[in-house]
Amino acid sequence: MKTIGAFEAKTHLSELLDLAAVGERITIARRGKPVAMLVPAVEEPALTPAEAASLRELRRGVTLDGISLRGLIEEGRR
Repeated sequence: MKTIGAFEAKTHLSELLDLAAVGERITIARRGKPVAMLVPAVEEPALTPAEAASLRELRRGVTLDGISLRGLIEEGRR
């Protein structure tokens, strides 16, 4: 893991993003104290057809007790 100062991170952000894209973890420090980490993004896998069907089945039968979605939205704006 690499540690870099905040000013240097700002001036070399593009290079740091390239490093993170290939798996490098970078700690960004301010006055020697770690304040942030730049880590590779984790791709979320898409739902499989079976998982999607399971979610649809779970939602089946769930109602809003006669309240419309529009009504809920309008109530939230008050």
